[in-house]
Amino acid sequence: MPNTQHAAGPTRATGFSGPDKPSYDDYVRCIHCGLCLNHCPTYKLWGLESDSPRGRIRQMLLVDQGRLALGDSFVKHIDQCLDCRACETACPSGVEYGKLVEAARAQIERNYRRPFFSRSARDVVFRRLLPYPNRIAFVARTLRIYQRSGLQSLARASGILRLLGLADRERLLPPIDREFFFSQLGRTYPAVGPRRARVALFAGCIAQVSFSALHDATIRVLATNGCEVVIPAGQTCCGALAAHAGVRDVARSLARTNFDVFLRDDFDAVITNAAGCGSTLKEYEQLFENGTKENANAHAFRKKMRDVTEFLADLGLSVPLASLPLRVTYQDSCHLLHGQKIRDAPRKLIRAIPGVELIEMAMADYCCGSAGSYNVTETRTSLDILAEKMKHARATRAQVIVTANPGCLLQMRAGAKIHSTGQEVLHVMELLDRALTSV
Repeated sequence: MPNTQHAAGPTRATGFSGPDKPSYDDYVRCIHCGLCLNHCPTYKLWGLESDSPRGRIRQMLLVDQGRLALGDSFVKHIDQCLDCRACETACPSGVEYGKLVEAARAQIERNYRRPFFSRSARDVVFRRLLPYPNRIAFVARTLRIYQRSGLQSLARASGILRLLGLADRERLLPPIDREFFFSQLGRTYPAVGPRRARVALFAGCIAQVSFSALHDATIRVLATNGCEVVIPAGQTCCGALAAHAGVRDVARSLARTNFDVFLRDDFDAVITNAAGCGSTLKEYEQLFENGTKENANAHAFRKKMRDVTEFLADLGLSVPLASLPLRVTYQDSCHLLHGQKIRDAPRKLIRAIPGVELIEMAMADYCCGSAGSYNVTETRTSLDILAEKMKHARATRAQVIVTANPGCLLQMRAGAKIHSTGQEVLHVMELLDRALTSV
């Protein structure tokens, strides 16, 4: 692997260290068979071994052994990974690639000095914004003024966004809700009819200012199907974005808060409608050393944690649904399919709706390019991947694209607009809610 360095970061060749250092066994599970290559979005785009899963694993091992510098070239290849984990599904050897890439990013966070603007932006987002609901709400209110006052239309028409290099990023901004979901924290929604389960809803962070309607739909679907839904006060961001970025100390702090909130009461399940959040919430054990109290808490938490499609498919729908005469296609959310290994549950729920014709799109299990904050940090690549996804979505001639993650919703809605497919994009819960409210 080339040891090319550039001017920005310092050169280090001293190996990985600290609590997030992988074991040698984690690396050598990779037998370099290449079955992952055609499942990797960046390898398919560029055809570069250094931007394939096995190529990145090789670089991680060399850096860990002190044979390759932890410098600009290594950081670039690791940053360009979407962490979609499709390689894990394809891998015959059980390589935990997501665990490895996040550990590598933790080492980068500890040992590499990024350029000033990047370093400052990461500090603001991961350390000073996402852990603080009040700050998220303040930023969201500011964005809402921008979006609804006419400033957004003016900025787009004037060309200033393109001049500043922000046009692509700006059109991926989530629409800000009129009312935030934060006001619902601490509330309990009773089951409709006999109670079949008592669940806690994990509300997330950005979702509380941009996807309140999705949360409302989720609550209605759960309650109508016999679930008492509790929305515990005091919950916070899951830490997924911080963990994916290598900011593991913040992810650990957020996990501790969520343990305190969700383990202090007796729930049949903790429910999330965000596949990306759910994957991290189920993997909190990776943040803490074996044998510690925190690891034990993470284990107890994982046993309760369920994606809402997983939970409802197992529980079973108990109420009749109205017919929706729609042609629908489903986009697998990467962290639901590849992270949580859940494929059939959302499809089972979609097929349960009378009148819905489910048409599988080609490469439904291929990333849409959202990948947490990837569409912000690697926007051009994200849009290239999205273009491929929308080509396959259009080919189904479906009226509705259904998915199971807010980030995918945002990305696919932008894709439908950019590529003029005319398709509506809904979460599985929103489609079910539509069938319920039409009864």
